[in-house]
Amino acid sequence: MKAKLSTDGGARGNPGPAAYGYVLEAEDGTVLDARGEKIGIATNNVAEYRALIAGLDAALERGVTELEVVSDSELVVKQMRGEYKVKNEALRELSQEAARLARQLGKVTYTAVRREHNELADRLVNEALDA
Repeated sequence: MKAKLSTDGGARGNPGPAAYGYVLEAEDGTVLDARGEKIGIATNNVAEYRALIAGLDAALERGVTELEVVSDSELVVKQMRGEYKVKNEALRELSQEAARLARQLGKVTYTAVRREHNELADRLVNEALDA
């Protein structure tokens, strides 16, 4: 099954109170899962990776075999594509976990978008932080 995963993470302060959000949609646009969750004190980049990992987990649980990941984090997208090295140790562990999950899925592509093209995931992050 093909699907699209929109992810976002954010921290108020960097580091600060952080949360992630993701939206998993089937090829026809049906929302399979959407979640926003607080993760405690973290950086924006850690929150972005936590969103990716949670979304990849959700895709695996639903039997997705081909996934387009959409994120407004250019850093995460370029690191997951192998265009940037992951120098930060905390991010390296998270990127390795994301890569392991992606391999289990099969075909995964990563696309960077502007924040305004990632509205629902962004809203889920803010709702989790405000809760």
